[in-house]
Amino acid sequence: MRLTAMRYKTYTWPHNPHTYSIRYERQVVTHKVPFGRYCLQDLGMTGRVLEGEGEFAGEGAYDEFKKLASLFYLSGPGLLIHPLWQTSNAYFTHLQLTQKPLPDYVRYQFAFREAFDGYQEGLVEEETALPSVPALAGNSTAARHTVVQGDSLWAIAGAYGVTLEALLAANPGIKNPNLISIGQEVAIPG
Repeated sequence: MRLTAMRYKTYTWPHNPHTYSIRYERQVVTHKVPFGRYCLQDLGMTGRVLEGEGEFAGEGAYDEFKKLASLFYLSGPGLLIHPLWQTSNAYFTHLQLTQKPLPDYVRYQFAFREAFDGYQEGLVEEETALPSVPALAGNSTAARHTVVQGDSLWAIAGAYGVTLEALLAANPGIKNPNLISIGQEVAIPG
């Protein structure tokens, strides 16, 4: 079986790197609770990292490395095509010489991080209607927010234009402002 050549943006490797690994990363936050206990909050997958090591050998090896190094200076993500890794948008995050370069032999390490940012086309401002719920008698709450992955009370307060203190006052059941759960209802003061 012949593997396709590894490519990134405008560069195609003359031969594939000899070692590589794929690392999946997930962000988990530890919250301390009384009596020496703790709980973990899963903030979701943060992406995949492709790392590896390769070499250029033969006449022009150092020139080939310089082509790869010049690619490192280009900003923004690019299309990464790897023979065993699914094609994805990725950032070139690491390039290192692992020995003194010679004109006919260069050994190097590299890393790419998968891009999940969605910003390659630029940001587009959209108007978002805030959900509203009629106020309950004796309660100045005009809306409720359902917590989704990545939310924090600080971000929710900012999104609805209220202070964090007002948000906490409207939600006396929230004892720890740093600990909210996905699916939890947060009352938004009116």
